[in-house]
Amino acid sequence: MLYIVATPIGNLKDITLRGLETLASVDGIICEDTRRTSILLESYQIKKPLKILNDFNEAKNVNELVNLVKSENWALVSDAGTPLISDPGYKLVRECLAQNIPIDSLPGPSSVITALTLSGLPPDKFIFLGYPPEKSGHRLKLLQNIHDRKQNEYLKATYIMFASPHKLLTIISDIKEIFGDIEIVLAHELTKIHQSVETKTISKWLETLVSPKGEYVLLFNLVQ
Repeated sequence: MLYIVATPIGNLKDITLRGLETLASVDGIICEDTRRTSILLESYQIKKPLKILNDFNEAKNVNELVNLVKSENWALVSDAGTPLISDPGYKLVRECLAQNIPIDSLPGPSSVITALTLSGLPPDKFIFLGYPPEKSGHRLKLLQNIHDRKQNEYLKATYIMFASPHKLLTIISDIKEIFGDIEIVLAHELTKIHQSVETKTISKWLETLVSPKGEYVLLFNLVQ
């Protein structure tokens, strides 16, 4: 059986009791990075065999992992938050379902929901875009499509995306090019000591952001 276990996005105390019980009881744990997962496991005195599943080896290793979960109980975790959400694991889950291998998903931390609830933006409808396209032309096309549909009643929602530090300034500049100098929310270091969730116009962000570090959650709403 395969258990999908959400792990803390920052504060190690945010793992659920059920998540801890599952990690302590399974035969092994499938993770993105053994170093990151070991920090969590060591803090709760859990020792388990670890198998790596990341964006680079998922297609190659999925059959081996499927064979493991056929006969044993394994947990799938990501470096932080809920597995599969802009993280590896989809191909493994899909193959398990195809082979009728039991799967359970244990709810827990998600930076998407945490950022949304702290943003002050309308939370009743939201659209999660994951990481926007790497190529500028594709990214601008995505944003233009959102702009062109903003009057559609069913698409009036809060938009949420992830932004890596080396792309953040470029992404918000692209948003400014399409939507003008709108207010956006940037959430950073969620659940950690230096947690920050701030709303500013894009021009203000471009003035104040210097050498961004760490992952960001970016949110905006076109009808506030």
